[in-house]
Amino acid sequence: MIITFNEDNFQSLCDTVAKKDKHLKAVIDAHGYPPLWSRTPTFATLIHIILEQQVSLASAKAAFLKLQERIGHITPDKILLLTDEEMKACYFSRQKIVYARHLAETIISGAITIEHLEQMPDDDIRTALKKLKGIGDWTVDVFLMMVLHRTDVFAPGDIALLKSIKEVKDLSADTQKEELLKITESWKPYRTIASFLLWHAYLSKRRGVSN
Repeated sequence: MIITFNEDNFQSLCDTVAKKDKHLKAVIDAHGYPPLWSRTPTFATLIHIILEQQVSLASAKAAFLKLQERIGHITPDKILLLTDEEMKACYFSRQKIVYARHLAETIISGAITIEHLEQMPDDDIRTALKKLKGIGDWTVDVFLMMVLHRTDVFAPGDIALLKSIKEVKDLSADTQKEELLKITESWKPYRTIASFLLWHAYLSKRRGVSN
């Protein structure tokens, strides 16, 4: 069964999760509800998420904007027309050039379509996308959470999320990842909603924002 969230039910789901976890309720009390972060289900969005792998969001955005500036609307065909040098000029690493081209070729061949992915269960999406070069669990997690708005996903490879759990729950900095993942089990079936609250707390703390 595919369960998603949207503007109509997002805040009520935040309240549901907050009832299960007093520390997440404290996030809402201190910082209000998180934004409903959303990205369009497109090839360009997948390229953007690939660019975000292992770099700052600012660096990835700079590369994405540079690519847009060069080719306009980002499509598989346009990506395949670019030379290595042209892609490097858009701040693509050698590896990410390979990943972007492989994704473009896969979309053009019809082996994967964004429209089809939207209709698939989470696990099937993960299996399909991880067959592609350069797409691992973190990329799939972000796609499921921010593009498809599936309600029960947690990204264990997201450093900010893990750090935020420690901060929100006042845990030791050396708390092991396995222990943190046990905590996330209590948020099922709304781990994505809990993650949005954790990201919100993480960003608010660093911006000095509170109610």
